[in-house]
Amino acid sequence: MSTSLLLELIGGFAGGCFALWLASQSLPSPRNSVLAGFARIRPTLLSYLTGPGKLASFGLLLLRLSIGVMMIHHGQEKLADPQQFASTYVASLHLPFPLFFAYAAGFSELIGSWLVILGLLTPIGALALTGTMATAAYQHILTAGLNIYVLELVVLYLGGSLALLFNGPGRFSFDAAMLPQVLESLDSINPAPESGDSAASEAFTPAAIPVEAFDRVG
Repeated sequence: MSTSLLLELIGGFAGGCFALWLASQSLPSPRNSVLAGFARIRPTLLSYLTGPGKLASFGLLLLRLSIGVMMIHHGQEKLADPQQFASTYVASLHLPFPLFFAYAAGFSELIGSWLVILGLLTPIGALALTGTMATAAYQHILTAGLNIYVLELVVLYLGGSLALLFNGPGRFSFDAAMLPQVLESLDSINPAPESGDSAASEAFTPAAIPVEAFDRVG
């Protein structure tokens, strides 16, 4: 990559970040709306992140490290020579813009691996790895048929990524560590009613007004 192209990329990225920052100053913060969405799935979130016990969480940690560390070098190889990967693998899928999909596969594996290793936004990382491995399995079947020696590694990566996607990262992860702050934020936008307020609201419900009162008015 030439120095001028690198400077153009850095300048474009910096300009885009500055434009997003300017736009964010005039827009309302989406924090409350995002937290409100999390409030609807609170029980599922608790079960997903804290459901596995310590022993199961340790097993998930080993699975995350095994898949993430091994998948990183696959992403690095694709990004080292994306044109070769596009010509060798993506072209056989007859997809448009093969070079774009080569970059997408490389970054998905590289970034997804780090997310899985850290247990940070684990569903996104696991989904990225699942997508690339499912595409790779389809490509192998399309070109080599049901050859077990070609498919075995891809299927192992695919199965492990799906296991992390469905079971979560376990307790030894950044997602689980950040859960208390998320729950505290949810409680701040959805405070529980006080006992006095609850009693007062029950006292003035329509069901609490006797029917005779309406008869006297009539």
